[in-house]
Amino acid sequence: MSQDPASAVAIAPDRLRARLHAEAARLARLGAWECDLATERLTWTEGVYDLFGLEPGAPLRRPEIVGRYEEVSRGAMERLRAEAIRTGRGFVLDALIRPRRGEERWIRIGAELARDGDGRPARLYGYKQDVTAEREALERLRHLAERDHLTGLANRAAFDARCRAVAAAGQDRGGVAGLVLIDLDRFKAINDTLGHAAGDACLRAAAERLGEAFADASLVARIGGDEFAVLLRAPLGRGRILRMLAGASAALSRPVLWNGAFLAVSASIGARILDPGRDRAPGSDLFAEADAALYAAKAAGRNAVRIFGEAEARAASG
Repeated sequence: MSQDPASAVAIAPDRLRARLHAEAARLARLGAWECDLATERLTWTEGVYDLFGLEPGAPLRRPEIVGRYEEVSRGAMERLRAEAIRTGRGFVLDALIRPRRGEERWIRIGAELARDGDGRPARLYGYKQDVTAEREALERLRHLAERDHLTGLANRAAFDARCRAVAAAGQDRGGVAGLVLIDLDRFKAINDTLGHAAGDACLRAAAERLGEAFADASLVARIGGDEFAVLLRAPLGRGRILRMLAGASAALSRPVLWNGAFLAVSASIGARILDPGRDRAPGSDLFAEADAALYAAKAAGRNAVRIFGEAEARAASG
């Protein structure tokens, strides 16, 4: 006599649920884990073995597994683990790991604490899930949000965020050697007489030339219509900075080929160079001082370079 499906489910519900759990975990790239705090013994489901590139049932030694975590992630995980044991509060952490086989991947760790009959911490348990695709998608969105669509440089929001970080860094000056501000000379006249397509060509050319002139910069950004900014990466000697500024000025003065014709362009450049011996915390004055130097370059007749606090910039020859 045949058995209907409902009866089959009723006869073996535990086996069916186990199969469904296993299939769902595989689809979600998810696994469960547990760590006995007295012995440090790890217990994993098959999904966690897969995340770490190990064969199911392979011996698990916690020091070796922890060594698979990238240094920053490892430090964060160990701090949260200790805090969970101390307070009883669980945690969720995204961590970067280096599996035994395959490329680096991001995993999300969820952890809770279980106590023994006397109320003492007994074990940590939870889940680990592959979130590499999610993290990569978020990174692509972040990159798009911080990029200027026309030039591909960082945008004003990214520049402002970096400047805030520099100001907050205090004495180490955020690894910045100085700030350079650039305005294209008479850019409005190009837009008004030849149209925005010509202006866009000039902006893209300027962005490319700035990227080459300041290849090692901490940040190159377009912060306005025809305004650019460069945060110079420390350490960088004064002579090298002056040569870079002179090279950028020369590059930005080269004609731009557009629609079969060469467009005459140039730029005014203002810079604030940080002195490691005196400028221990640049703070919010950095932009204002570089802007004052830029104003001086424009007042000098444009197509000029000026350094804050100096009459003019002279490129060093050695």
